[in-house]
Amino acid sequence: MPNEALDAALAQYGAVGARYVATLEDKGLVFAEEGAGAQRRAELRAQLAARGVTVRNAGASLSAGHLSPACVECTGNRGSETFSTTFKCHRDCYFCFNHNQPDYERFFREGCPWEEGVARAAAENDALACVGLTGGEPLLDLENALLFLERAGELWPGAHKRLYTSGDLLTAEAAARLRDAGLDEIRFSVKDDDAPEQQGRVIAAMRLAKGFIPSVMVEMPVIPGARTHLQQLFRQFEDVGIDGINLLEFCFPFCNWDEFARRGLTLKNPPFEVMYDYGYSGGLAVAGSEELALELMLWALDEGLSFGMHYCSLENKHRSEMRQKNERAAHAHPCVAFDEGDFFLKTAKAFGPDVEPVRAALEAEGCTDFMEDPEEGSLAFPPRFLETARSVRRPDGEPVQIQRCFLVYEVGEDGGYLIDVALRPA
Repeated sequence: MPNEALDAALAQYGAVGARYVATLEDKGLVFAEEGAGAQRRAELRAQLAARGVTVRNAGASLSAGHLSPACVECTGNRGSETFSTTFKCHRDCYFCFNHNQPDYERFFREGCPWEEGVARAAAENDALACVGLTGGEPLLDLENALLFLERAGELWPGAHKRLYTSGDLLTAEAAARLRDAGLDEIRFSVKDDDAPEQQGRVIAAMRLAKGFIPSVMVEMPVIPGARTHLQQLFRQFEDVGIDGINLLEFCFPFCNWDEFARRGLTLKNPPFEVMYDYGYSGGLAVAGSEELALELMLWALDEGLSFGMHYCSLENKHRSEMRQKNERAAHAHPCVAFDEGDFFLKTAKAFGPDVEPVRAALEAEGCTDFMEDPEEGSLAFPPRFLETARSVRRPDGEPVQIQRCFLVYEVGEDGGYLIDVALRPA
């Protein structure tokens, strides 16, 4: 028996993603074939899980060994915030996404109003677990960086404090002052396409930092095609004795597409696991970046490298936003549940000819909470009844097709409301 209501709903959701990709292709962006690399990514994830790698946030984050407290709290319940004192930078990375930040031009000229930012954050959360300082390059304005760390220590005495830097400007004096201001972790940004002398300076800065800062980390995007060079860098990191590395899914920040195109890069397709207007300014994932990151993790495990590794996907960046939006609405409706894995709100749905048999079966099990949408031809019910619903058959003997509906809690002028953003087989 056909299920026209379900087919129509799935087509509607699919059209959203197709329009998004088509619109960007019309602007000259190039996407990989839909689904390209998905099987390889699944195989690599399974291999890593079998090796004992921790799978976090519904697969958006994979970690082995040391994991920065800030990475834990990025999607944790105590909170992590990152601030900037300046957007100025002596580097000019083609993939930098600071241009997407609100008021970028003004803050580049005048400096970032970090005092207002930390005061507002403290008013919202006086028990913040982790605080970060990024840029631009924070060490271009060392005095303000020190003031920031001292102020953060006053507002959140127990918070873990970290700083992001290219490492070019780090001196022994600066490292000592940062330590004395309470810096717990320094993260060095390493670029695959930096000149050898630049990378040599950064490696030297890491060695220097080891003598002052409690935790020395590397954070770098994984650019497809750089496997051999990255393996060489990993060996240098091991020699330095870093605590860990954050491997970031490489992203296109909606600018400088010509730089991506001339390197033969394409964009991941579909661009998001769940289509939504996310607030993160990093842009779109580059095809092949995740596969290389996971392959590097497996290689490093095989080589016995001792530093911790964390793969942070673009989806993982979105997880934090979803938790902040949705956790407050965990009890918004009896049919809705908050997923502790990917932090979406979810309900279960039956469509078309499946509605009445599912309703009857659930009522027999004591379910009294339903949301019916006659226009869509659907019946929503609490996800805790999914097992019962999956066992239901239609009068013609065919199994019903239950879907899991993803929801996001939005707040408008008239208050809060739920929007549905995806359907997935349950």
